[in-house]
Amino acid sequence: MANGKLCIVSKEAFAPYERPALTKAYLFPLDKKPARLPGFHTCVGSGGERQTPDWYKEQGIETFYEDPVTGIDIEKQTLTTNSGKLLKYGSLIVATGATASRLPDKIGGNLPGVHYIRDVADADSLISSLEKASKVVVVGGGYIGMEVAAATVAWKLDTTIIFPEEHLLQRLFTPSLAQKYEQFYQENGVKIVKGASIKSLEANSDGHVTAVRLDNGSSIEADTVVIGIGAKPAVGPFEKLGLNKNVGGIQVDGQFRTSVPGIFAIGDVSAFPLKMYNRIARVEHVDHARRSAQHCIKALLTANTSTYDYLPYFYSRVFEYEGSPRKIWWQFFGDNVGETVEIGKFDPKVATFWIESGKLKGVLLESGSPEEFQLLPKLARSQPNVDKAKLQSASSVEEALEIARASLQD
Repeated sequence: MANGKLCIVSKEAFAPYERPALTKAYLFPLDKKPARLPGFHTCVGSGGERQTPDWYKEQGIETFYEDPVTGIDIEKQTLTTNSGKLLKYGSLIVATGATASRLPDKIGGNLPGVHYIRDVADADSLISSLEKASKVVVVGGGYIGMEVAAATVAWKLDTTIIFPEEHLLQRLFTPSLAQKYEQFYQENGVKIVKGASIKSLEANSDGHVTAVRLDNGSSIEADTVVIGIGAKPAVGPFEKLGLNKNVGGIQVDGQFRTSVPGIFAIGDVSAFPLKMYNRIARVEHVDHARRSAQHCIKALLTANTSTYDYLPYFYSRVFEYEGSPRKIWWQFFGDNVGETVEIGKFDPKVATFWIESGKLKGVLLESGSPEEFQLLPKLARSQPNVDKAKLQSASSVEEALEIARASLQD
């Protein structure tokens, strides 16, 4: 960077963009003002300048699109790209993200009509399928599955969501919280099949997907199938930088430095020390992507040696299109460990508090006000001692949040 030269090398055809839009507003029905590029190029989501292709040109940043890095020579500090370019670097930041986990070919994971969503091309391909579809099956009960199913019922399509767990978003939601979301989804036309594993995807004589066959022998008709079963860190040629065996991804320190001097890794692909909870984590989230980038650049360009101190944050927004009976938006901060206290009936709002050894460790709020949402990170960061019985006796979400707020002062 000494001579000010900055270059971005990407496998995609587009300048970097805010990926969460792809499973949210990008999938709105075509008459409901869906999001499209250049609307969600990077930094627009965090209130910054929209970084369009022209923006990069104006800043003198070189960009290579559709030309992923295929090799690295650590000794010579050079990268080789797919087209055969040889790029020399002084400092290198690996921000390759993650790739969608796929169902195996042999059970039909790549049949025509089967979709995965990780980039704009994937989302465009799904939209062209939805325009002709009548029966959609969404595989996976996590963020992607929930967001896609909420979108496809807005297209007035017969939608079924299938997942092997006992309830939606098992890695975060408690059973009773999940039940409230499941009921809402069902009221909005989404059919839910829980505890189900996929045996195979069936095809017609043209080779196009026609059904999802389950392990119990039953099958569900589908002309479009969307798979949202998680993601894997896109390590590619960078595995020689040193991987973390437990969480996957490239191991880095609190400044995002890899084991090789001058090489950093950020975002979904990095396994970093989660200082608050004293463990190594890998976080697939836009909030961490933005913050890890900022922290890494400070470490690279200044003498900043402070350790990245991340507060885990997750959110989802569904049913947000025009004319939706109810827009759903929740946020979660902290760690979902210990016992839980749930307050509220979901209509109009619900909150869940995670308490371990008397300390408030995490909090989730559905349909909160801006002020209420601003309280959540303060609670999760402070981990105040909270009176569980008092919290349980709260008659409303507002009262529960007030009890939690008061515990900050104690």
